[in-house]
Amino acid sequence: MDKVGELSAFGRSKSYPDALKDIHWISGDFTNPSSLATAVAGCDTVFHLVTATTPVSSNMDKIGDVQSNVVSTLHLLEACREKQVRRIIFISSGGTIYGMPEQIPTSENTPLNPITAYGISKMAIEKYLTLYEYLYGIECRVLRVANPYGPYQSAVRNQGVVAAFLARALEGKPVEIWGNGSIIRDYIYVNDVVEALELAAVHNGPSRTFNIGSGQGHSIHEIVKAIEKVLELSIEVQQFDGRKVDVPVSILDISLAANELLWRPRTSLLNGLTQTSNWMREIIRR
Repeated sequence: MDKVGELSAFGRSKSYPDALKDIHWISGDFTNPSSLATAVAGCDTVFHLVTATTPVSSNMDKIGDVQSNVVSTLHLLEACREKQVRRIIFISSGGTIYGMPEQIPTSENTPLNPITAYGISKMAIEKYLTLYEYLYGIECRVLRVANPYGPYQSAVRNQGVVAAFLARALEGKPVEIWGNGSIIRDYIYVNDVVEALELAAVHNGPSRTFNIGSGQGHSIHEIVKAIEKVLELSIEVQQFDGRKVDVPVSILDISLAANELLWRPRTSLLNGLTQTSNWMREIIRR
C-alpha cells in the first residue's frame, strides 16, 4: 500500500520482522472490515497479496474458502471505494485458474476452468475487480503468478515446492512428492515478481491481466535434481499417491507482460535456488 510515497504493509503478524523494519506496519485481520478500512485510508495503490487457503485446503472447506478469500476481498474493495483508492494490484494464480488448459504455454485469453475451489475463488475475485473498475473507476491490474519461490517463503504450511524441499533437504529429511514426480510447473523467483508488481502499479496500457512466470516448465524430479546440485548433496525422495488438485502441466505464456509491462524474468532457476538456499541456511543457523 502506498501512502504518499510511504510503503505500508498489513497483516496479522510479522513472520520476519527484520525484513519489514523500514516499512510502516499495520496489524489487523483480513476478515475484519474495519481493519481493512483503517489499512487503506490515504492509500493511492493497494497490492492485494492475501490468501487464506491453499489448493488442497480450499477443496476441503469450500464455504470457508469463499468466506475468507472472496467475501473478505469484497470488504476490501468496499473499503477501497470508500477511501478513494486509485488502483488495486491483485496477485491471482497462474497455476490453478486455467485448470487443465489445452494450450501450453497458456496465454491470458485461455478459458478459465479451475479444478480447485482455490482457483475458483481467484477467478471470482478477478471478476469483482473488473466490476469495481466498471462501476466505480477503481483501476485494477491482475497478475496471474505461476509458482513463486525465494527468500521469506515459509515452509511451515508445506506450501511451495521449493521452500518445502529446501527446508527438508537442509534438515537431512526426505522430500515428499505426490505422484510420480512428472508434474510440470512454471517457477518464478520472487524478485522478478516484485518487479512485475512495480510495473503493474504504473502501467497505462489497455490490458488488465498478465501472466507472470518464467515461461519454462520443470518437473518435480528436475526441481529435486536442481536442489541437489545447488546444495551439493543427495536427497531422499518419498512418493505418495497423486492428488486430484494437481494439474499435470502448467507453463505460462508471458509474452503479453513482455510487450505491455516491458517485463521479463531475470533470474535463472539455479541462481534463484542458490539465493533461496543461502537465505534458508541463515534462518536455520539463528
